[in-house]
Amino acid sequence: MHRLSRRPAVSSILRANGSRYRSAAAAQSPASSFLGVEGDTSNKWYSVLTGGSSLSGTGSALRIQLPNGMLLSKRYESTAAESDASSPPPTGEKYEYQAEVSRLMDLIVNSLYSNKEVFLRELISNASDACDKLRFLSVTEPALLKDNVDFDIRIQTDKDNGIVTITDTGIGMTRQELIDCLGTIAQSGTAKFLKALKDSKDAGGDNNLIGQFGVGFYSAFLVADRVVVSTKSPKSDKQYVWEGEANASSYTIREETEADKVIPRGTRLTLYLKRDDKGFAHPEKIQKLVKNYSQFVSFPIYTWQEKGYTKEVEVDEDPAEAKKDGEEGSAEQKKKKTKTVVERYWDWELTNETQPIWLRNPKEVSTELYNEFYKNTFNEYLEPLASSHFTTEGEVEFRSILYVPAVSSSGKDDMVNPKTKNIRLYVKRVFISDDFDGELFPRYLSFIKGVVDSNDLPLNVSREILQESRIVRIMRKRLVRKAFDMILGISMSENREDYEKFWDNYGKYLKLGCIEDRENHKRIAPLLRFFSSQSEDYIIGLDEYVENMKPDQKDIYYIASDSVTSAKNTPFLERLMEKDLEVLFLVDPIDEVAIQNLKSYKEKNFVDISKEDLDLGEKDEEKEKAMKQEFGQTCDWIKKRLGDKVASVQISNRLSTSPCVLVSGKFGWSANMERLMKSQTMGDTSSLEFMRGRRVFEINPEHPIIRNLNAACSGNPDDEDALRAIDLLYDTALVSSGFTPENPAQLGSKIYEMMNMAISGKWSAPADHQQPAFSQPQNQEPMEAEIVEPVEAGNHKQ
Repeated sequence: MHRLSRRPAVSSILRANGSRYRSAAAAQSPASSFLGVEGDTSNKWYSVLTGGSSLSGTGSALRIQLPNGMLLSKRYESTAAESDASSPPPTGEKYEYQAEVSRLMDLIVNSLYSNKEVFLRELISNASDACDKLRFLSVTEPALLKDNVDFDIRIQTDKDNGIVTITDTGIGMTRQELIDCLGTIAQSGTAKFLKALKDSKDAGGDNNLIGQFGVGFYSAFLVADRVVVSTKSPKSDKQYVWEGEANASSYTIREETEADKVIPRGTRLTLYLKRDDKGFAHPEKIQKLVKNYSQFVSFPIYTWQEKGYTKEVEVDEDPAEAKKDGEEGSAEQKKKKTKTVVERYWDWELTNETQPIWLRNPKEVSTELYNEFYKNTFNEYLEPLASSHFTTEGEVEFRSILYVPAVSSSGKDDMVNPKTKNIRLYVKRVFISDDFDGELFPRYLSFIKGVVDSNDLPLNVSREILQESRIVRIMRKRLVRKAFDMILGISMSENREDYEKFWDNYGKYLKLGCIEDRENHKRIAPLLRFFSSQSEDYIIGLDEYVENMKPDQKDIYYIASDSVTSAKNTPFLERLMEKDLEVLFLVDPIDEVAIQNLKSYKEKNFVDISKEDLDLGEKDEEKEKAMKQEFGQTCDWIKKRLGDKVASVQISNRLSTSPCVLVSGKFGWSANMERLMKSQTMGDTSSLEFMRGRRVFEINPEHPIIRNLNAACSGNPDDEDALRAIDLLYDTALVSSGFTPENPAQLGSKIYEMMNMAISGKWSAPADHQQPAFSQPQNQEPMEAEIVEPVEAGNHKQ
C-alpha cells in the first residue's frame, strides 16, 4: 500500500464523514484537489472512469485516481441514518479489497500458467467462443450476420519484427464491453453469456463455450510486452482499439480511424512479443501449436504460411556456347535453354483439418477412420490391436476413444514411469494436457492410448492441473472398465495369435495390476496367461486351467522358476505328473508376486507345490502311520546331522523318483523368490535370513538311497560314510530344489569324492589305483596324492 507523506492518509479520507465533502465549501478543498476527484458544488460525485456518471446516495461506488495511476475504490455509505435517533446504531463500515493492478497482472502471468505455449490455446479458445456466441445469437437476430462473413480464425506472424496477429469473425465487442471484459480482471464474458442462457427459458441447444474464468486473455502477456485489440461488434457501427502493456496499471481505448485497419466484424489481437519469446512468431511454430492444442476447434483455423511451386524459366546462354550453337545449326533449329526454379509465395493454409471423430456416432465411423485418426493423433505407423469408442452420460458426461497399440512404445520392461503422455485430455475439443500422474489411468494401464473429451472436468483456471475430486474418480473408474472390456475383446478373438501378440507386449503390465489394483482382480485374472505342465509350447488362461481340472482337484497348482525347462524338470512335479494334475509354470520374475496377491480364482486357491503341507487329496492314514514308524528314527537321525540347516525332516508325498527334496516354509520365500531377492541391488540382507529360515527336508521312503540310510541308522548311525552321504544328499537337494549352495566348491569336492569311489578300479588295474578317500587313515598326509608331476615319455609329456 502506498504511503503519502505530509498529507492525510487515503484510508482516513475515505473513512471520514461524507457530509464534510458534500458541502459547497469542500468543492475546492485541498483533499479533493489532491485526490483528483471531479465534481461540482452540488451533492453529486463523479468517477474518472465512468465518464461523469452520478454517484450519490446510499451504497454509491467511489473510484479515486492516484497520481501514480493506481486505482482505489470504496463503497460509500450514507450518514443520513446517523441523524435519526430512532434508527439502530451502525454495525461497522464496509470496505472493498484493494489490489495493485500491476502486481495482480504479474501473479496471473507468472503463477497461473506453467507453460508459455498455452497463450495461443487460450486466445484461440476466446476466438472460438466469440464465433459460437455470434452463431447462437444469430438464430434469433439474423441481422447480426448482415456482413455475410464466414466464421473462421486466422493467425498471421511477422518473424522479423516479432509480431503475432490473431483475427476472428466472431461477435466482437463494443466500447463498454471492452471496459467490462478487458478492463476488469477475472471477469468472463463467456460466463455471463452462459448464465444468461441458463436464465433464459428458450436457451435451446448445446453451446460448447470454453472460457469461463476471465483470465485467458491475459495469458497474452506471457509472451508479449504490448497487446493491441481491435474489435467491431455487429451491434455497433464503430470499431474500437484497446491497448495495454505488461506490468502497467492502465490501458487506453480509442476509436479506429485508419481505413486500412477496419475489419467487417470480429476481433483482431496483435501481440508484440518479448525479445526472448520472438520464436513464437515463426509460422512453423504457430502451426505446430495449433495442431497440438486447437486441432479440434469447431471453426476453421488458418495460418499464414510460405508456399512454393516449380516452374520452367528461360536462362541466358553463355556467348561462347551461343557462338558454337550458331555454327552447328540455324537459329530456328536451336532450342531455348530453361531451368526449373521454385517460386515462393505466402498464402493461408487450413491447419485443423482432422475432425474430432469422437463426437460422431460410433456406428457411422469405420475401422479405417479409427485407424487413420490413431495414426495422425499419436504419430504411429502401425494399426492398433483394438479400439473402443464410447460416450458416458449421467452423473459424469464425457466422450472417449481408447486404443491398444500394436507394440509397446516404451519397451516391455519400462513400467516405472506412469507419465507416458498416452492419454490426451480435451475440454470442449480444446487440448488441455497429456501429462498425468495416474489421475485418469493407473500405472499398469499406462500403455493404453486415447482421447478424453469432457465439458465439466474440474480444472483450475489454467486448465492444466486435474484436481482430485469425486468426478475424476468416477471418470477413472469408467475409463478403466472400458479398457478392460477392450482387452477382453482381444482375448476372445478367434485368432489366438492376436492375444498372444498382446500378451507378449503387455502381459507384465497386467501382472503389475494384480499387485497394485485389488479392486479389479476379477477383471484382470481372466486376462492372465501362463505356460503349464500340459502346455509347454503355448500359454493358457486361468479359465482354461479350471476347465481342465480333475473332479476331485480343489486347488490351482503352480511352481515358480526361471525357465520352462527348469520348471518341468523340478522334483516337486513328480507325483503331480503321475496323477495327471496340471501345474502352472511361473517363469517371469513378477509372476509369483502377482499370483500371491491374486490368492484365488473362481473359489480355487493358488498353491505353491514347492512349499510344505502340500495336499494332493490322497491321504492314507494307515500307510502314513506305518511309514512314520519305519522311518521316524531315520528322520530324527538326519535332522540331528543337518542341525539348524533345516527346520524338520519329514516323509514326502510329492516325490516318486528323487530321493529327497528341500521345501520352503509355508509362509517363507520360495527358492525362486529367494533367488530374486538376492539379486536385488537394494535388497535387505537382514530380512533374507529371516524369510528363508524355515526349510523342510523331505525324503522319499521308496528310494534305494533312503532305504540304505534307514538301514545305516538302525545298524551303525555313527558310520562316517553314511553321515557324509547325508551331507551330500542335502547339498544335492539344495540344487535340485532351486536353492543356491552356500559353498559350491565344497559341494564339488564331495561329488568328485563320490565319483572316485564309484569308478575306482573299474577301467584300471588295482595296483595303479589309489585308495578311496573315505577309507584313508586320519594320519596319512594327502599332499603326495594331490601333487602330480608330469612324466616324460620319449619327447612327449603325459
